Amino acid sequence: MGFIDSIKDIDTQLFLFINSKHTSFFDFLMYWASNKFAWIPLYLFFAYLTFRHFGKRIWLVLLAALLLILLSDQLSNHLFKNNFLRYRPCHNLLIQAQIHLNGDCGGTYGFVSSHAANTFALAMFLCRLFYKRIKYFGVYIFMWASFVSFSRIYNGVHYPADVAVGALLGMCIGALVFNWYQNINNRMIS
Repeated sequence: MGFIDSIKDIDTQLFLFINSKHTSFFDFLMYWASNKFAWIPLYLFFAYLTFRHFGKRIWLVLLAALLLILLSDQLSNHLFKNNFLRYRPCHNLLIQAQIHLNGDCGGTYGFVSSHAANTFALAMFLCRLFYKRIKYFGVYIFMWASFVSFSRIYNGVHYPADVAVGALLGMCIGALVFNWYQNINNRMIS
């Protein structure tokens, strides 16, 4: 067995371990954690915080947030999933019978997790945006992104590596878009 096969085997075993630890309470909680519409009140709260701290310049923050979600979603779906072609666990015939699928399986391929990429991109951007303005904001927002990402493993639709690489991709995009935002913002101020 080669190095890559060993990594895949560890990833699969870790996935099966996490996915097997389910209860009706966590099934309910994790199902809704993965539902993008369930987080609309939180997104509205982020918009409120942004308006409160940045006033009329909220439009630039919202433009940057839109850009980072577009980038993270499109890159994770089109660049990664369509090129790596790694089956989601729930579509993997070798382990399909062992999976506790909590909700819809989703598309055929899962590397990388778009949920992880999107939430970590937003978390990185907002963390840098509010770093000096709101104490512990970074801790809370990264806990939220981790919770959403973990739900994807629990629900049976992503391997841990899908989530980990998606999170890294998202953080890179969030940092890059924040630098773009900061550059534009500084030009507008001066």
